[in-house]
Amino acid sequence: MNGQNLLIRLATKDDISTIMELILLKAEFDGCLDFLEATPQKLEDTIFCHNPLAFILLAEIDENAIGLASYHRIYSTFLAKPGIWLDDLYIKAEYRHCGVGTALINHLCRINENIGGARIDWIVRVNNAPAVKFYEKMGAKILERVRLCRLERDAISEA
Repeated sequence: MNGQNLLIRLATKDDISTIMELILLKAEFDGCLDFLEATPQKLEDTIFCHNPLAFILLAEIDENAIGLASYHRIYSTFLAKPGIWLDDLYIKAEYRHCGVGTALINHLCRINENIGGARIDWIVRVNNAPAVKFYEKMGAKILERVRLCRLERDAISEA
């Protein structure tokens, strides 16, 4: 990063437009723009409210947001301990391979330690080889014996 100062900080309500920009870039990167339903108002109502459902870390260089990590707390009954679910990790293309992802993950590790957390979980696309390689380099175990299950709106409303 050529000596530039990287700052990782918790996002505030004033960052909503920046967060929306990064979420849009992530959706483009993932090839799922059609599924994007986030709006500034929805972010305000769910993240920047009295009882937030999630939190967002911003990575900045010279007050310019270059990446984000969104996360929320989870709980393991097997461990009887809390943890963190990393929902999204996104770094602008020109800042990848510069230590930004590592800094965001390390910041999440400190947050997890502060809450007495046992682990941090997330998913990664099987065809995203650079991300898999990065996560393994960070010490992550890629669990192949489990699969993500999801009930979406239609199935939930029919239950």
